[in-house]
Amino acid sequence: MTVRQKKQELLEAMQRARELEPSSFVPNMLLDTLIERMQLKNDAELCRVLEVQPPIISKIRHRKLNVGATILLRMHEKSNIPIRELKELSSASALH
Repeated sequence: MTVRQKKQELLEAMQRARELEPSSFVPNMLLDTLIERMQLKNDAELCRVLEVQPPIISKIRHRKLNVGATILLRMHEKSNIPIRELKELSSASALH
């Protein structure tokens, strides 16, 4: 087995472990709530309203990127949803 193959195997194992570990970050609930409350049709429309590139929303939805302060503020400004509520929507505690 080459070094490259070992590295690839290790990266794949780390990815599988990440997928199995519970996360407190629940992006779908946050994004779906924004779409619903703002009466939008899909992620593409949400991107236009928030003035962000589509890969940003895609990465958030697929847990590759956390919601940072800048996008959280933009979500608040465009939706008028309180920041506290937006943070609750993005955490697992919102499910209970």
